Amino acid sequence: MNPNVLSYKDYLIMQKKPNNRDSLFDVEHIKEDFIFNERVAQVFDDMLDRSVPFYHEVILSIAKILQSTLQNGEHIIDLGCATGATLLQLSSLLEEKDFHYTGIDNSAAMLDKARLKAELFSKQERLQFLLGDIMNVDQPSASAFILNYTLQFIRPLNREKFLTRLFTNLRPGGICIMSEKIISHHPGLNRKYIDIYHQFKKERGYSELEIAKKREALENILIPCSLEENRAMLQSAGFTEVEPFFQWFNFVSFLAVKPLS
Repeated sequence: MNPNVLSYKDYLIMQKKPNNRDSLFDVEHIKEDFIFNERVAQVFDDMLDRSVPFYHEVILSIAKILQSTLQNGEHIIDLGCATGATLLQLSSLLEEKDFHYTGIDNSAAMLDKARLKAELFSKQERLQFLLGDIMNVDQPSASAFILNYTLQFIRPLNREKFLTRLFTNLRPGGICIMSEKIISHHPGLNRKYIDIYHQFKKERGYSELEIAKKREALENILIPCSLEENRAMLQSAGFTEVEPFFQWFNFVSFLAVKPLS
């Protein structure tokens, strides 16, 4: 690795500076629902690092899937790419594969930060970030779509139609990798999982107030489905092979494969 290129570890250390630390909900009264604006973009990487269990381990698993499934030069598209964290890590982990990476998001603030990070990592030649509505994605013959905690922000009635659009855009044998926060339809287990997740966030420095206020801001914005419901939607869209490759209580990641014929 070029010693003059910023490492992701060094970048995360930079994110620990006070102005990059997620304290958006350390307030008594929230003024708006959760939206991916400039304020969120500023602290988003710290939010991911402290709010999503085993986020970096999931990225390592995704890299292994892509490495073993795709050929050199193929096209990987991250939908709802936010600040580009997933693609930046994948492009560093899979340098020898010469993949082409595209991130699409509807937040200009997020994409501004993604492009800045690509320059910091000297990855601007391999990564492109596009402003757009992922519901209208048009990437024919794509090799892989990545949806990391994206589907949960799409209205439930539109999710299967969206996944069908992705299926149509993929080349035969292409893959969709999807990570989601989920619910259990067993109320007792669901409460236990939520309690365990809140404890996870407390251990990473969030207060009870911050946890409660963020949950309030996300109500009716982030709408999770169960593991079984997510699997059924992928299968209804046309994916014949659908399996979880990671689960931590109420977080799960799927691999879905489009048939060769």
